[in-house]
Amino acid sequence: MPSSRGKADASPGGLSGGGLGWAWIALSLSLAIHVIDEAMTDFLSVYNLTVLAIRQRFPFFPLPVFTFEIWLSGLIGAVLLLLLLSPFAFRGAKWVRILSYPLGILMLGNGLLHIGGSFYLGRAMPGVYSSPLLLASSIYLLTGVYRRNHGCIRSNGV
Repeated sequence: MPSSRGKADASPGGLSGGGLGWAWIALSLSLAIHVIDEAMTDFLSVYNLTVLAIRQRFPFFPLPVFTFEIWLSGLIGAVLLLLLLSPFAFRGAKWVRILSYPLGILMLGNGLLHIGGSFYLGRAMPGVYSSPLLLASSIYLLTGVYRRNHGCIRSNGV
């Protein structure tokens, strides 16, 4: 598959532009599954109460409270946007590689917060069931883009 420089990427064991594309899609679909998990386990009831408590203590901290429809519509839109950007990830576009770092870190943190919150509260928090998938796909994207950006891609299978 052609890279952003027009040269063919041949990397059966690494993440070429095509491999980066698959990692991007994996994270996008993991996020979709995570949104379904959160919607089915009433994530907003926990989130909105937490935001209101934080606002009382730190009124300067601008955290939004969501209705279910707005929250779900926004996340569906975000997942669709990520999927629409996947052709650029398959091409290994530089701006997608740059965007992959904050996206991967954000989703890694999201998964860790769900799992950590569950341990802290001693009960399964909404969204925790899909968090391991979100963690795995985040790590896949982050390690893949790092390897691609730092020349760790094997060329011609060597």
